[in-house]
Amino acid sequence: MLEVARIRGGNPIKGSLRASGSKNSALPILAAALLTHETVTLHNVPNLSDVRFMVEILKHQGAKVENPQKGTWTITAEEITHRTPYDLVRKMRASVCLLGALVGRLRQAEMALPGGCVIGIRPIDLHLKGLESLNCIVEVESGVVKVNAQQARGENVFMGGPMGSTVTGTANIIMAATLTPGITKIESAALEPEISDLCILLNKMGAKISGYGTPLITIEGVEKLYGCEHTIISDRIETGTYLVAAAITGGDLTVTHCNPNHLTVFLEKLKEVGVKVETGEDFIRVSGQPTEAVEIITEPYPGFPTDLQAQFMALQLIVPGRSTFTEKIYPSRFMHAAELQRMGAEIAIEGSTAAVYGDRPLSGAPVMASDLRASAALILAALAAKGETWVQRLYHLDRGYEQFEERLRNLGADIERLPSSAMPKGFAED
Repeated sequence: MLEVARIRGGNPIKGSLRASGSKNSALPILAAALLTHETVTLHNVPNLSDVRFMVEILKHQGAKVENPQKGTWTITAEEITHRTPYDLVRKMRASVCLLGALVGRLRQAEMALPGGCVIGIRPIDLHLKGLESLNCIVEVESGVVKVNAQQARGENVFMGGPMGSTVTGTANIIMAATLTPGITKIESAALEPEISDLCILLNKMGAKISGYGTPLITIEGVEKLYGCEHTIISDRIETGTYLVAAAITGGDLTVTHCNPNHLTVFLEKLKEVGVKVETGEDFIRVSGQPTEAVEIITEPYPGFPTDLQAQFMALQLIVPGRSTFTEKIYPSRFMHAAELQRMGAEIAIEGSTAAVYGDRPLSGAPVMASDLRASAALILAALAAKGETWVQRLYHLDRGYEQFEERLRNLGADIERLPSSAMPKGFAED
């Protein structure tokens, strides 16, 4: 059943919220559990549709996967297959992380090209070139990637691309290299905390990985990996989204069990727009509303996250002046702009830059999410708009936010999830 969110704006977001586990960390880490015959126990795993998709794929591969309590999963992959069909991977682009795990464990993989959010071109060329650098034989035929890694060996692998380092590509090569003979050095490796989290897990399993968190990661191949227990890091993108929810409504919110060091540039931009920011070892508090226009340029970590661009654009709608957003990761990632315009926003897009002319009256309207972060941005704008907003295609939201509308409601928002049939006549999509 299709569902929608109905939001009535005007209520400040206030209170305290515990950060969830990181989606972008959990997905490759779940895949990494295939690298061993033994049981891997994971804690702080978020309850998201993407996680459930990944679990279904792991089960198809032959793993035994259990969920003994909320946030905890155990994966035992005694015997697995190297083939992953399209009907599973089409739902989620992060399923490509299985490629490195299968290559590492089985020395072969056969996978349909994955699906996921439609936010621009996301080639996996760098993943495949990286595997070829490890002396793997890679073929792509009829939308299926076939990898033969029988002769794989440690080599130097360059993971930089025109839009910066590839995060999932770096994860894939790390997983493939852990059980590959010799020493692999990944140059222009992604610096994201999620990559470090993956490496910490793999080292617990017996891998020999050093240099994570820097552009040069070194992996010394080992013969076998073992089971372990690991707690997923907090989700910095979810944290940033809730902080924007507080700022756009002039609220006062504390997010706990998070790592402020993972959001340094984002928090600096919040301060720059006039929001009060307080941080501790594992919490972030924001209060007040933005007053200043800013320039945002998305960049690979530790730069401003592309996954928070849409949310920050919503925030700048209420600020006088002209703000600019330049996308250096996904130049066409502005599909949310047209829907924000339906609410009264004035946004001009030229190439990879969007100019936002703020302080225009926002009013509720029926809008449609195009991807995960766009869905969050539309809800954030609705929190600040007058009247009633209906956000359609909530399945995008469920890919990356756990009980988003319920948690916002607990913080003061007037929001509820309803069947699409509840929308006013003429609003719902066909």
